[in-house]
Amino acid sequence: MEPIYLDHAATTPLHPDVLEVMQPYYKEFFGNPSSIHSFGRAAKTAINGSRDFIAGKLGCLPNELIFTSGGTESNNMAIYGLLQTNTEKKHIITTRIEHHAVLHPCEWLENLGIDVTYIPVDQSGLVLADDIESAIRPDTALISMMFGNNEVGTLQPVEEVGRIAQAHGIAFHVDAVQALGKVDFDLAALPVDLMSFSAHKINGPKGIGALYISRAKRVAPVFYGGSQERKRRPGTENVAGIVGFAKAVEIIFSSDIEHRSHQLRQKMVDCLQQELGKDGFILNGHQTKCLPHIVNISFPGVGTESLLMNLDLEGIAAASGSACTSGSLEISHVLKAMDLPDDVTSSAIRFSFGMGNTMEQIEYAAQKTATIVNRLRKR
Repeated sequence: MEPIYLDHAATTPLHPDVLEVMQPYYKEFFGNPSSIHSFGRAAKTAINGSRDFIAGKLGCLPNELIFTSGGTESNNMAIYGLLQTNTEKKHIITTRIEHHAVLHPCEWLENLGIDVTYIPVDQSGLVLADDIESAIRPDTALISMMFGNNEVGTLQPVEEVGRIAQAHGIAFHVDAVQALGKVDFDLAALPVDLMSFSAHKINGPKGIGALYISRAKRVAPVFYGGSQERKRRPGTENVAGIVGFAKAVEIIFSSDIEHRSHQLRQKMVDCLQQELGKDGFILNGHQTKCLPHIVNISFPGVGTESLLMNLDLEGIAAASGSACTSGSLEISHVLKAMDLPDDVTSSAIRFSFGMGNTMEQIEYAAQKTATIVNRLRKR
């Protein structure tokens, strides 16, 4: 069988239709969008049209959407930019299971005298809205929380926390990098002030993302140098990337990827139960409040690194969801925050599904996984 890619939460393959619409903006329409001649106007028109389209799908106004280089920049801009407009408030609330693109900026701000409260989660990876409300102080400037966790898939109570933030007059940022196209939401109705997105998670190009900023909120630029993006994000725009992002949004919003991913996820679990039995593995994360395309599974008695290497030798790409440092895997900070036993955290694998995956691939991957697990356990 051809290699099987089950790491769509890390990145997704570029959809051929996305590549097709991008190519003209590397060739014929290569102008700088800030130029006033026809070459520049053509590029600017493409950006405006893409922004209008994406904003329409998200339920926001076009001028509330800023294009960035990806989810990391969007998260940094939301956090740093918001605090720069409200310097008298020096407290942030976030959670222990955030992506490092949120945790590391918060840690850096602590070095600058900002207080950060890291809210714990339960053993399913779920944040309790009451815990967030209890952490609010008079000087709280921002609450930052992800929509759905990138490692275990647990969906967070975004609307409930948003209502709490709204009632207290606190800005609310949501990292929706994994949720875009996988979870239904409407920014016109959702009580969220800032939301981060990335194209390469939805079969779009790498190097392009977006940050939604409600017109009711002001966010300062993180860096300076030009008047692009309404003076909020300087630098010549990535026109081809923006056009590709819009096409990826069009494709994923017109597909049944959410339903299809649910089916693939369930197929993986069912096949593993057939091969290993219900006691042969442990599902991590909330099993109903979850992203459809992510399943995190522990195989006690089998090391994560050994299992990943053996899967790779079989042509199956999966992930640990953990940081790789000096060639060795570290235990996931998300699983640590969930306070799971050591044999669970040290044997966890993340399978994530997307376009191109078939039921046959999932069945094959589950069978190979079970074979490897049984072999390693016998050692």
